[in-house]
Amino acid sequence: MAIQFRRSWMNEELEMVRDTVVRFIEKEMLPHDEAARKRGHVGQDIWRKAGELGLLCSDIPEEYGGGGGDFRHEAVFYEEMSRRSLTGMNASVHSIVAHYLLNHGTEEQKRRYLSRMARGEMVGAIAMTEPGAGSDLQGIRTRAERRGDVYVINGAKTFISNGYLAGLVLVVAKTDPAQRAKGTSILIVETADRPGYRVGKLLDKIGLKAQDTAELFFDDVQVDADCLLGGEEGRGFFQLMSDLPYERTVIGVSAAAAMEGAYEATLQYTRERQAFGQPVADFQNTKFKLAEIATQVCAARAFVDRCVEDLVAGRLDTVGASMIKYWASDLQGKVIDECLQLFGGYGYMNEYLIGRMYVDARIQRIYGGTNEIMKEVISRGL
Repeated sequence: MAIQFRRSWMNEELEMVRDTVVRFIEKEMLPHDEAARKRGHVGQDIWRKAGELGLLCSDIPEEYGGGGGDFRHEAVFYEEMSRRSLTGMNASVHSIVAHYLLNHGTEEQKRRYLSRMARGEMVGAIAMTEPGAGSDLQGIRTRAERRGDVYVINGAKTFISNGYLAGLVLVVAKTDPAQRAKGTSILIVETADRPGYRVGKLLDKIGLKAQDTAELFFDDVQVDADCLLGGEEGRGFFQLMSDLPYERTVIGVSAAAAMEGAYEATLQYTRERQAFGQPVADFQNTKFKLAEIATQVCAARAFVDRCVEDLVAGRLDTVGASMIKYWASDLQGKVIDECLQLFGGYGYMNEYLIGRMYVDARIQRIYGGTNEIMKEVISRGL
């Protein structure tokens, strides 16, 4: 009997959502993935199409234009993309931005932006990382200075996912440089026709080739004072920290689904590929490797599912989220490396799914907080 990676949180309604997601991916995403990889972004149309089907912001309340579901509805979309190494449309960052607005924004900010994000009319990005500040967000240098009824933003950001296509950017900036964490705020910047706002080059990454990761520049960018997230200065660091469990669970979910996709592709390849007159799958080394991989993926599925359930129930803390982010992304790299080995030389070819999965997996241990930072967070909770 074939290994089945059953999800403990699935139900009949979510299976219907999955069917919709798979049809959308196979019709609208897979046929255009190669072109997006060469171009460096997926374009705006795919976002609008996803929005029309209710695949964006599916866990945002209906009163703000979202789908009215919970994290499981989001997870279905992330999983099906990750299983196929479709990394160009970063719907998770888009959703994270929506949750910053939902959890910390004023009522007016929620109503102004969330419905537009859910429809895919406005792609979301969050500008945290700078050339000189990565995991240590207290070291950011971008400045937002209050001048009457506006904030004036100056600074540079890098490694910004959705940066090229973003219509809305949450900018992490210093509103009081004399303070550290307490001097940090988040500003909402609509990018269209915004004087002083500039998107730099699309960054040349080893993986995530279809994902528009870019540099952003802010040269005396002015936004109205009511674009301060939540309406109160100095809340930025708290806002960032409180939403980390959501982001890190997304990474865990994507890691587990990518491992499942890699395992299934490897199982099929080794059964079809002949060596020395027999399928590669018949060799004892291949059997044992596949047995190890299947076991590891089943264990990952169980842990990830528990974290999904905990997140939906509101009981997943920062330590638990850090555990799933670190462990699942670490295991993802190991499992996909073992899978690639069973493909032999073909595994090193970009045209094969497993090769793309290999390079795409590497960033999982870095973004969302490096795995070294995750271990530090976990150790503090022991």
